[in-house]
This record gives sequence, C-alpha cells and structure tokens, in this order.
Amino acid sequence: MFRSGFAHAILAGLCFSSLPAGGVSAASASILVPHRAVYDLELRDASERSGISGMYGRMVYEFNGSACEGYTVSFRFVTKVDTGDEIKLTDQQTTTYEDLKTGNFRFLTRSFTDEKLDKEVRGSAHEAKAGVTVDLTSPDKKQIDLAQSLFPTEHMLEVIERAKKGERLFESRIFDGSDSGDKTLITTTLVAKLQKPAADDADAGKAGTMAAKPYWPVTISYFNDEATGDAVPIYRMEFKLYENGITRDLTMDYGDFVLSGKLADLEMFQQGDCK
Repeated sequence: MFRSGFAHAILAGLCFSSLPAGGVSAASASILVPHRAVYDLELRDASERSGISGMYGRMVYEFNGSACEGYTVSFRFVTKVDTGDEIKLTDQQTTTYEDLKTGNFRFLTRSFTDEKLDKEVRGSAHEAKAGVTVDLTSPDKKQIDLAQSLFPTEHMLEVIERAKKGERLFESRIFDGSDSGDKTLITTTLVAKLQKPAADDADAGKAGTMAAKPYWPVTISYFNDEATGDAVPIYRMEFKLYENGITRDLTMDYGDFVLSGKLADLEMFQQGDCK
C-alpha cells in the first residue's frame, strides 16, 4: 500500500509540542476553512529499486466542520502505477472525525488494488492522562496505549500557529490512524518565511480567491517513533500552506519515488458557527 501522506499533513529549537490535551481553543481553530481540494498527481522521480516506470493519478481532500462540532476529513488518493510489466490501479480512501474539545478521534481507511480490497483499518483514539489510547476494531480488535500525541487537525493548527510566531523548526509526535493504526510518528517541520506567489506561479491560478494570498513553504518529515540516531524519514512532504489550512503545490517523497501534486480545483464551503 502506498502511504498517502496527505492525511499527515493535513487529514502536523527542537521540542515536542506542548499543547495540552483538548487545549486548542475555538478561536484558534476557527481559522480553518472548510473546503474541497483536488490535486493532479504525476511521477517526478523514481529509482530503479522502486520498480516504477510511470505513475499518475488524482487526490481529493475534503475538510468540513468547526471547532464546536468537530472536524471531518474525507480523503481519496487514486493512482495508476506502471511497473513496465503491468499497470496497477491503487485506491486509498480515508475518513476521519476529530473533536478538539473532547480529544476524540475516529478513523477508517480502506486500501484497494485493481478495485479489490487489500486492507481495512478502523478504530478510534482519545487523549488520556498518560498519552493516547487507541481502540482498534479492524483488522483486529485490540486496545493500545501510546505516548501523548497530536491528532491531524491539532497538528495542522500547531504548524500554522508556530509559523505565525516565526518559529522555523520544531518537532511533534502525531497519531493519525495511518498504516495499521497502532503507532505514533515523529514529525520534524521546517517553515520558511511568508511569501507571495510569483507572477509565473501557475499553481496559484487554481487557488481562486487564495491565488494572490501569501503562504508559507513547509516541509514535514515523518519518522518512526522508535527510530534512534540519524534516522532516515519514512516519508517527506513539501507544500505551500495558507493561514486558513489550504495547501497547494505538493511534493511527496516516498524515498524510492517522488510524486508532485498540482491544484486542479478548489471549492470553499460555508464555515460553521460556534455558538
């Protein structure tokens, strides 16, 4: 299964995040805008070891909700992979719900190859005094206690808040239910200075009312939590981040191959009110 990585970025001096459990206020979370973004994907680079001679696809990311009612993310990542001998259709579908007030998180991911289900991961997690407790119902039913972590929307808010403060490099632990839903990841985030789009920035033209808005160039590297020493990231993502949580101009580096994601369509939804 290919890691989509986008759910990490969107459905995250070096230090672990100090946000307390349930500590994100409605005021800080209200900057996030409900929207639907569509990205065209294509292969930028691939090593011989990857076994990939060609790859393209589409990614759809839909973000809804509010700090009061919780946030839902629907994410789909579809690619056609040419190995030289055959072409495979991969399809990852993820839905999540995150309640910032109560520190609860639900997740469901289904992965398909050539329209046949390969794997389903379903469960929930909640912030506890000592960390995060995960209750998995699929593929196996079990409970796991993990270290204190941020959920995806909390992580996105942390990146934005730190970027606004001018913090350029920081580290966080996250849990997003990816892979088998039983482990946390360490992220290292690098944020460049706020920039305005260049005149020849073709990707900006697809951003509608956001086209001329300034953005932060962001790079997030993901590491296995148990990694030690000079660990190599399992995945790295670069993107342009707006203050309202919308992203564009993606680069997804899986090590053996690299994908680019260009914004094809952006639709903004009405924002819910907190009462």
